[in-house]
Amino acid sequence: MDLSLSQQPAETGTNGLRPINLRTDLAPLADLIELVFADNMDNSGRAALREMRMMSRIGVGLNVISRMNDMALGINMGYVWIEDGQLIGNVSIYPANWPRDLGSAWIIANVGVHPNYQRRGIARKLMIASLEMIRARGGDTAILQVDYLNEPAKNLYLSLGFIHEGVWTMFRRSAVSRLLPEINLVPAKIVHRRSGEWRSEYALAQRVRPESLGGIGWQRPLHSSLFRPGWFKWLDNLLNLRNLERLVIRSEDRREIVASMWIETAFGTSTRLTLMVLPEFSGRLKYDDALINTTVRRFGTDNLVIEHPQDHTETLALLEHYRFQPQRTVIHMRWKAH
Repeated sequence: MDLSLSQQPAETGTNGLRPINLRTDLAPLADLIELVFADNMDNSGRAALREMRMMSRIGVGLNVISRMNDMALGINMGYVWIEDGQLIGNVSIYPANWPRDLGSAWIIANVGVHPNYQRRGIARKLMIASLEMIRARGGDTAILQVDYLNEPAKNLYLSLGFIHEGVWTMFRRSAVSRLLPEINLVPAKIVHRRSGEWRSEYALAQRVRPESLGGIGWQRPLHSSLFRPGWFKWLDNLLNLRNLERLVIRSEDRREIVASMWIETAFGTSTRLTLMVLPEFSGRLKYDDALINTTVRRFGTDNLVIEHPQDHTETLALLEHYRFQPQRTVIHMRWKAH
């Protein structure tokens, strides 16, 4: 791996920490992120880097675009570290789009230091500056993801007051994967969830995806609005060509939902899945198997992605059986201001 620094110098000035300057830093920052996170970067990450490099060439109007582009907004609020006239460290800070009654939450991302400058306390100083900024803006929560095997980073975040919220594995199934033959796996009927059943599905999530373990998934805290979206959300999905289909399996007495699969489609992106099954209905009864099988048969010509708790080992094995490939295992971590 080439560890040379970018040939495009960052804004000149004193070495150390400073806020990012979008006009001068985007290209060297893209080079740094590509170097530090090369082993874990997927297609969307590489597309983001291309967008950063494109924006670095815009010049005039960049500040306006940064207020319209979510990725640029997070980068614009972050910090960089300059050493020897080069950009060698970065942290991005994003406001989390959470329901207001959950407080003011922020996302910390792209915490990276060039390998030649690591173990000098630079990442710690970037993180401290980030948490101080979040406090100053009235934030009470910060969340981040860290690779499961990245012990130095985990230890850093723990030392700053972050706590573990659960370990998740991200899977992807390519549209060219071989489809499996249709099998009638269980006698239970798979149906679309009725709007009036949102409380039952919410109760299912409270049992299998409690907030203490990370909620529904990354940037998706457990909240009733995920199960009963308002008209504004419905209109936003319509205008942006997004759709959410909810397949469920009800209990024998039909009084509760015991298994659920969310299938979220959007123009130009992979289809996103979310699977929730009560433990007593997975494994031997294979309700998770039935929902995955049905989804693959219906949407198998799409690229499918799913994020699932690592301790649900039987379901993870099923995903691999259906040609989902594990991409990355991460720990979700949270910090609370005191």
